[in-house]
Amino acid sequence: MKRDESQGKRHAFTGLDELASKFMNRAQRKTPLKRSEDEFTGLLNEAKRAARNSYSPYSGFRVGAALRLKSGAVVTGTNVENVSYGLTICAERAALVRAVSEYGAGIRVTAIAVNNLNASSSPPCGACRQVLAEFVEPGAQIIFPLSKGSRTMRFDELFPLASELDIKKAKRGD
Repeated sequence: MKRDESQGKRHAFTGLDELASKFMNRAQRKTPLKRSEDEFTGLLNEAKRAARNSYSPYSGFRVGAALRLKSGAVVTGTNVENVSYGLTICAERAALVRAVSEYGAGIRVTAIAVNNLNASSSPPCGACRQVLAEFVEPGAQIIFPLSKGSRTMRFDELFPLASELDIKKAKRGD
């Protein structure tokens, strides 16, 4: 929220880029990235190819995601909208569900690429971050588009408290 200084009221951010920058600028890189953006070219291309299959008749926002698994396999997904919006499935979760369906629940994600056909920012939403966190390797890297260029960072910088939310560990008593 932004504070309107003249009246002390809060109001919503005006743009997706502004909202993304509020969160993305806070993340300070803890360690240098192991992969350069050039190494993500193949994953970005796969994500873009998946975005072409998007079912997005309501927003027109066509997103694709590509996940590189520890095995080396690459799995893609695209967003599928629903008229009720809340039942829409994001590309990142679609790719993850496909990966689990094809390779089993023991998969580990080592890299994530998100792309869209709208030349807009599209960092993963909170729900996608939460779901991905259960399968992402420590230090896994993610690349996603901004309105100008892209951002590459470690997943644990994008979702810094994921390791603190390990419910499975709590149930085991670790």
